[in-house]
Amino acid sequence: MREDDIDDITASDPRLELRADCGQCFGLCCVALPFARSADFAIDKDAGRPCPNLKSDFRCGIHTRLRETGFTGCTVYDCFGAGQQVSQVTFGGVDWRSGSRDRARQMFDVFPVVRALHELLWYLNEALTLPAARPVHADVRRLLAATERLTGQTPEELGELDVGAHRQEVNEVLLRTSELVRAGFGGGRKKDRRGADLMGARLKGADLRGASLRGAYLIAADLTGADLRGADMIGADLRDADLTDADLTGAFFLTQPQLNAARGSVGTQIPESVERPGHWTARG
Repeated sequence: MREDDIDDITASDPRLELRADCGQCFGLCCVALPFARSADFAIDKDAGRPCPNLKSDFRCGIHTRLRETGFTGCTVYDCFGAGQQVSQVTFGGVDWRSGSRDRARQMFDVFPVVRALHELLWYLNEALTLPAARPVHADVRRLLAATERLTGQTPEELGELDVGAHRQEVNEVLLRTSELVRAGFGGGRKKDRRGADLMGARLKGADLRGASLRGAYLIAADLTGADLRGADMIGADLRDADLTDADLTGAFFLTQPQLNAARGSVGTQIPESVERPGHWTARG
């Protein structure tokens, strides 16, 4: 991609290909992943065992009633398009019910690997849309191409992939991206809250412009009316955080699952790359 093309990304955003298309997936998140009875899930389920709500056509039988029936965790999960990639590309459209038991197990093992790679693709593609990060765009493109190649590997190759090592290499460039972008919003050491324990914190109206909230625990935090413009949100835990009337304009590395896990209102300002969750209300 040429530098001249960066401004056109919004019109043809590659991240659109990194959104889940459940119609092209064999219900992998409903089978491959485990979950435990909790506030997020009504039952216990082991990895590799189909959820009892999964129908024979790989659709969810309670999709429109997930929150009411105790499966809030399902509503905040996103595979970043890994489901359709594994189902239709990696395994060539052969579902886990049709193949052997070993083949099914292999598919379930590969799914989280591809999901991790697709999440990295999301961040790398976003980095290319950030003008302030131009000094590292060459490195971003190199890692983007490398990550895309990895997603196209065989099931055997994906099963042996050291995702952690690749993630670390990508993260170094994403950190440099963060520093460049946040500098334009007044971010600095005083606003470095990486990994901070802010659970239940009272941050109503807080000035968090250009803050690094990478991996911060913001569970049930009160961010009503907070200014989060230009904040790095990668990995921030926003479960039950109150974003009512908060301004996340220009916040970057913010994903749909993070917003889905939070509470917000029609007054919450969000980046164009994500959608306003359906459960958000007029008052948050």
